[in-house]
Amino acid sequence: MPLSYHMPLYRPPSEGDNLIIQVTLGCSFNRCSFCSMYRSKKYSRRSFEDVSEDIGRAARSRPDARRVFLADGDALSLPTAQLVPVLDKLKDALPKLSRVSCYATPGNILKKSIEELQQLKAQGLSLLYLGIESGSNLILKKITKGASQRGIAEAMQKAHDAGLKVSGTVILGLGGKDHWQEHIDGTIELLNKAPITYLSTLQLHLEADIVAEFESKFGEVFEIQDDDAIMEEQHRLISGLNPAKPVIFRSNHVSNALALAGNLPRDRDKLLSQLHVALDGEAALRPWHMRGM
Repeated sequence: MPLSYHMPLYRPPSEGDNLIIQVTLGCSFNRCSFCSMYRSKKYSRRSFEDVSEDIGRAARSRPDARRVFLADGDALSLPTAQLVPVLDKLKDALPKLSRVSCYATPGNILKKSIEELQQLKAQGLSLLYLGIESGSNLILKKITKGASQRGIAEAMQKAHDAGLKVSGTVILGLGGKDHWQEHIDGTIELLNKAPITYLSTLQLHLEADIVAEFESKFGEVFEIQDDDAIMEEQHRLISGLNPAKPVIFRSNHVSNALALAGNLPRDRDKLLSQLHVALDGEAALRPWHMRGM
């Protein structure tokens, strides 16, 4: 019997073919002004009995599953004492399991001790998807992220020290026309000092039901960036990144006008060249009707 999910259900693009198990519903923060993903849901923790039943059904339908994504918005909000039995159940039910991942907020990570994170790593959790959005304190405040550059950097470092990989996302366009340089420069500052394994960029796309809230919380007139301006942001970001260790970079999310892929800093020149080609109008961009968050 297939799993019956509490909709809507979201997962990172790289988890599209992987098994998804809902251990929480909604998002425990759910106040970011740009995000409408879980506004229709009230945050709650699912019981171990219900989660265990789902794992059992999933194992019967996909016994060879190698990767599992724990949904919804921030499974890491669960107390460690509740997450460990879930990870144990997954290992018992799926003998070929090689990776367990989940979304995480900076606050989720910071609330757990390094020992707790190490324990979760030892039990099979290996990858955290972290919504960085911006490294600028001004922009983080304007989008009501509930985090600061310092807090995000500390969370990334803590996860790294515990042996967990971090896949971070940055949203191009969050600063609008007036604050785009501060948005990008703050993000460069953050990413050049905090360890990260994977980095992805998304392009700002506001659902109709969230526009008024976003503009109100932004606190001033917000002028959205067009595709050329977004690519200039991408160019500035890639030009300024100088990570201490190589970072796998992608902009393949469906929200992006231009898909890019490479390793930084190794492929910096190649990526910048692709951006130049697009800015010169010599590369096809994803049509607007095919984009979304």
